[in-house]
Amino acid sequence: IAYVSEDRRKLGLAMTEGIAANITLPMLGKYAGAFGWLDRMRELADAAAFRKQLNIKAANLTVPVGTLSGGNQQKVMLAKWLNTKPRLLIVDEPTRGIDVGAKAEVHQILRSLAAEGVAVVIISSELPEVLSLADRILVMREGRIVGEFAGDVATDEAVMRLAVAAEVA
Repeated sequence: IAYVSEDRRKLGLAMTEGIAANITLPMLGKYAGAFGWLDRMRELADAAAFRKQLNIKAANLTVPVGTLSGGNQQKVMLAKWLNTKPRLLIVDEPTRGIDVGAKAEVHQILRSLAAEGVAVVIISSELPEVLSLADRILVMREGRIVGEFAGDVATDEAVMRLAVAAEVA
């Protein structure tokens, strides 16, 4: 299980560290060589593969993540957790603070993961995002599930009606 936080700057990434260091951080044991030294070549090779796979735009893999655009930061954070090879990926507000082009790329990444058999749970306040990505939608209000829809039949009106409906006495 991997969780991609909604706050990439405070909770998701080491902003002063490079792309490679961020991607490999959750799996440092995988990169430990003799005497506990990091195998930088292996670390860079894996990071380069994720950079290519997720189309992370940066001059090199040692560029501090804090200097990247929001969309590229989000892709680094996705790569960080995909490196753990999760069977369940929980993404909280996956496109908050990124541009339209990066949103489309993140959506495509999430669709591809689902097609590969990764269970993807998306927590989003952006209804169009939910409607375009979800196979199943659970609507919550005040901490409780108040409705469920198949993704292909959900409408924005039906979801919003449940999300904002007054409590029944």
